[in-house]
Amino acid sequence: MKNINLKLPLALLATIFAIFAALTFSAPSFAQDVDVNSIVTDSLKSISDAASAAALEDGATAEEAAKAGAEAVAQIVAETFGDRDAKIFNTLLFLIGGFLVMWMAAGFAMLEMGLVRKKNVSMQGLKNIALYSIAGIMFWLVGYNVMYGGPAGGFIGTFGPYNFPAPGADTAEDGYSVASDWFFQMVFVATTASIVSGAVAERIRLWAFLAFTVVLTGLLYPITGMWQWGGGWLAELGFSDFAGSTLVHSVGGWAALAGVILLGARAGKYGADGSVTPMPGSSIPLATLGMFILWLGWFGFNGASQLAMGTIADAADVSRIFANTNLAAASGAITAMIAVQLIYKKVDVTMVINGALAGLVSITAEPLAPSVPLTLFIGAVGGLIVVFTVPLLDKFKIDDVVGAIPVHLFAGIWGTMATPLSGSGTFLIQAVGVISIGAFTFIASLIVWSIIKLVIGLRASEEEESLGLDKSEIGVEAYPEF
Repeated sequence: MKNINLKLPLALLATIFAIFAALTFSAPSFAQDVDVNSIVTDSLKSISDAASAAALEDGATAEEAAKAGAEAVAQIVAETFGDRDAKIFNTLLFLIGGFLVMWMAAGFAMLEMGLVRKKNVSMQGLKNIALYSIAGIMFWLVGYNVMYGGPAGGFIGTFGPYNFPAPGADTAEDGYSVASDWFFQMVFVATTASIVSGAVAERIRLWAFLAFTVVLTGLLYPITGMWQWGGGWLAELGFSDFAGSTLVHSVGGWAALAGVILLGARAGKYGADGSVTPMPGSSIPLATLGMFILWLGWFGFNGASQLAMGTIADAADVSRIFANTNLAAASGAITAMIAVQLIYKKVDVTMVINGALAGLVSITAEPLAPSVPLTLFIGAVGGLIVVFTVPLLDKFKIDDVVGAIPVHLFAGIWGTMATPLSGSGTFLIQAVGVISIGAFTFIASLIVWSIIKLVIGLRASEEEESLGLDKSEIGVEAYPEF
């Protein structure tokens, strides 16, 4: 069929249709006084008839003319309303999900401050404020373009600051506003750094940790993120990680493991005979509050990773993700509770806290597809991982203060490898992703930690550690009256 020039008559009809639509939606009294459905239907029919008639005059068949009429209606509706509503709802999803994930920064801070001894509480608060701030600046300065500025199937993006559109210039061509996308991606970076903070607590120097955070948030996390979410080689291979069991949580866990190994254990933690000295945290209420804040924030973490809420189908999927996320956390907590009761005859609340978090990490790789029974199973295995790997780390004298490595690294690996159970990816490709991201992050982190150790030193002195980092490093005690 020849191209048909319908711009003039259709533009006139579109103008009439747009004026009517504006009156209808802006003046309820007008809508009440007329048969809105009939007028809209008649207007659209007129547009379709005009397009069909013009097509017939141009020599089109009846079938082609009918198709031209339908296309004209679709074009007019799109030009009048566009996909405005979808773009608005998608943008809102990113923004709401983003500030929920940002609130997880408070959860990590509360959890860590509750699980360290009282002489190191202020230090954990300071580290979490600083790491979130560094993550935001580094992701703007270099991280976003490293993660999303590379070629399809590539390994690394481009370097340089990210440029936002001028005020009023963002047309949301990708289906959401540019700044909402940047903000949502940025808060994930901060989550990765928070994982490291808790594992290396109570003996690392402030500036050594912050130096590592600069590299982690500006380079290491964005590079592996590019491999999958940036359309890199793992994405081309078919690797699947919906919201980041590996790309966020295991990356943070591998970086933490490298740091813990180089730092060594806290003084007095392990005896020469293999004994383990418990070092209880300062506040179980604070740690419990942190866990619930993280649980809440995870709805944004997983739910907004749907990346769209402009249709009923997308909104329904976000709802399903919320439900699965909640069920996995509950399953992880209950399983951990039962397991520690059976093994130790008492329920350790810190194990239950980390069991819930491990359930959340485990479901993060695929929170949409699993059925409820599968979701409960995935969360339960996450809870068991915590119960059995926390004492395993102690056997190897790996001192992880808050249990970040079992929760984020081990449960993250499990969650990623479990996605084929619900039809996402294959076990082989998932293993390739887990191993490649793990090897890169661990080796690169070891190198960075080692350089920092040589240049400024990693660990506080024995005297500073004994006194507590609140006094020795920052001069502000969290509980000066106790």
